[in-house]
Order: sequence, then structure tokens, then C-alpha cells
Amino acid sequence: MTAERPGQYDVVVCGAGVAGLAAARGLGDLGLRVLLVDKQDRPRAVAKGEVLQPGALRVLRRWGTERLLEERGAVRLSRLAVRTADGASLMTLDYGRLPNGDRSLLAQDHLTVLESLAAGLADGVEVLRGVLVEGALRDASGRVCGVRLSQGGRVREEYCPLVVAADGIGSKLRRAAGVRVRRAEYPHRLVSFDIEGVRDAPADFSAYLTDRGLRLVYPLPGGRVRLYAQAAPQEVQGRPAGAWAPWCEEMLTGVPALGGLREPLLACAHRRQAFPVTRLLSPAVALPGLAFVGESAYAVHPMAAQGMNTAVVSAASLADRLAQAWDGSGRPSAAVVDAALEAYRRERADVLARTARTSDNAARMVTDLSWRGRIVGRRALRHTGANPRLRYAVTRAMSGLGGPPLTPLDRLQQIGLLPDPRSHRVPAL
Repeated sequence: MTAERPGQYDVVVCGAGVAGLAAARGLGDLGLRVLLVDKQDRPRAVAKGEVLQPGALRVLRRWGTERLLEERGAVRLSRLAVRTADGASLMTLDYGRLPNGDRSLLAQDHLTVLESLAAGLADGVEVLRGVLVEGALRDASGRVCGVRLSQGGRVREEYCPLVVAADGIGSKLRRAAGVRVRRAEYPHRLVSFDIEGVRDAPADFSAYLTDRGLRLVYPLPGGRVRLYAQAAPQEVQGRPAGAWAPWCEEMLTGVPALGGLREPLLACAHRRQAFPVTRLLSPAVALPGLAFVGESAYAVHPMAAQGMNTAVVSAASLADRLAQAWDGSGRPSAAVVDAALEAYRRERADVLARTARTSDNAARMVTDLSWRGRIVGRRALRHTGANPRLRYAVTRAMSGLGGPPLTPLDRLQQIGLLPDPRSHRVPAL
């Protein structure tokens, strides 16, 4: 194909998860003809991507999606807390200290997030499901200029100036582009429970530290509660459905603060989801003709609630960079798209790397069960929790609102090895 070979669409977005839907929403709003494809026949309800940070909410507010999420019962949260097993606070990030308009998180079911994004897609966005991405098309220069798709045994080629890889952690498009990534598994699994009938649902996003690992709890719409429990791989592999209730009993024994969840948890123990936890950072955020969004570019531990949020912001950034490079007339040329992709790469590469480090540090702080990891992690939590300046900096980083990264000096103060004479220097409300 030549660089300007015509096709039916301006953009093909591969993957209709949060990243793909957000990309289709942002690009479709520019008036582009967008084809959004996904291998699944329908969206699936999964225990992921349920807590939205202020940085992503800024984007969703602009699109009108935040309003839809609230109309569908989303829960506002004002704090992210790390606690001992009996509920004592080690560190509390108070979102009420952030700028006006950014002072809360939003909890909503993953399926509802997908549906709310899909509800706002422009008329120029076409959605096809049950479609497999077979590979990328390239022109004579090697530039990605479309995709090869398969549906019902029929193969088709779609040529377009821009392809968006939102096809997940095992991205076929990333592999087709020759981008190699180092995928690392955390040494534990997470078991997720959707708990109904909780009398006193928690009011915040709380991580409880126990001798057996993390217990993460937050409210969901309809008075429900999400519980993530850290487990060793051998605890979950091959465990029959009938053996989960005893496991839950034992798991809660070491967490007095969660005693009120016992009865409703046992009633839903058979509906658990167990999955491995992976971290990944792609060395490429964009290539000529091809953008990576969501888990095709990075994957992080759920503890820090950064994955879905960074995907939404990245999708919006891609659309904004293209809007800056294109005058809005005709279809964007390959040259215009590539200029936008280079701007997207410059804007997002450092952000994604910083988010990956922040998420990994936060995850290790609360999940490392080695004696050294426990000592260092709890020490860092206590000193950060007692230092208003560091606490505010960490809150901004977690919220997705930016700000300078922690310096080596900050890290030493964070674990109490150096005093911090600036500890009370935080912005006034």
C-alpha cells in the first residue's frame, strides 16, 4: 500500500475494553470515521477497572461519561487508606486536599463503565464484535497502514491512516510490530469477591495488611462490596468450588476489621474470580501508523488503581495530539497522523514509566511478605502517613493529576532515614 491508499475508515481501534472504547470516543469526537473491533461477542463482567481516579474523571467529565456513571449508581470515595489488620490507619490519602473538582474517586462496575463509554460514541464510530485481528498491514516503507481482520472465517483488510492497539496485555499488534516486552508476574494471585448484603459498607478504598497478604476493600453500587484477597498460587490452583467457603473463613480470621463481611462473604464464596497479577511496560508507546493504548502499552498491579485511569487519559491524549496536528478537513494524512503519534509518544512515554514505577512501589509496599519487605513497607507507610508534604505528593501521583516525582531525598525521608524540614509545606485549600 502507498502511504495515502484510501480505505473506508480513518482509524481502526482493536479492542473494545476501556482503552479501546475511550480511544474510539476521543477520536470519534473529532469527526473521524472509526472502526472499533473486538474478539468477544459481548462485553464481559470482570473484577477489574472499577475505581476511577480524578485524572481520568477530568476526561470523563469532558465527555459527559462521568454523569452517566453517577446516574447509574456510582459511589463517591474521598480517601484511600492503608490499614493494619485491626483497622488502625498506617497511611491515609485524603482526596479532599486536592484542587476543587478533583476531590474524590468514583467506584462503578466495570461493565457499567464499558456501557457508559459506549453510550457516548459518535455516529461515525462503527462497532463490530466477534472479530479477530490477524495482523498489521504495512506500506513499502514499513509503516503500519491498516489491519487484517477475520470474522466468521472471512478475512478482510482494512486500510487506514491510524491503527490503535488496545488489544490487551497479550497484544497481537504489539507482537506484529516487533515490539518485545518483559512480562513479569508478581509472586501471588488475587482472589476477587463481589459481596452483597453488607450492612455497613466501607466508605473508602482500604487496603488491610495481614500476615498472609493484602485484603483490599471498597464499596460498589447497590450496597455491594468488592474484596480482593492476596493468595499464594498453590492456594487457588485447582481448588474446587466447594472448598472456597473454608478458605474465606480462614482468610478473614486474621483480619478483625473485616469481621462484618463474614456472613455475606461466605454466601458468595462460590462466585469468586482468581487471576494472576502481571506488570509490563512496552518500550514503544507509538510507531508510525500505530498507537498503543491501555494494557498493550503497560500493565500494573490493581492495588494502585492506575490501569484503567491511565488508559482513559492516554486515549484522550492521543485524540488531543491528533486534533492539534490536523486541521479537520478531509481525512488526516499519514504525515499528519505520524506527527501526532510522535507528540503522543513524547507526552506519554515518561508518564507511563512513572505510573509503572509508582504502581509497582505501592504494590510491593503492601504485598511483599518477606521479613525485609514487611519492615521497609510498613516503615515507609508510617513515615509517609505522618508527613503532610509527602502524603500530598503521593495523593497527587495516585490521583493522576501529575506533579513532580519523588526525589531520592524524598525516598530517604519516606523511610525515616532523614528528617524532613519541609514536611508541613502543602498547598492551602
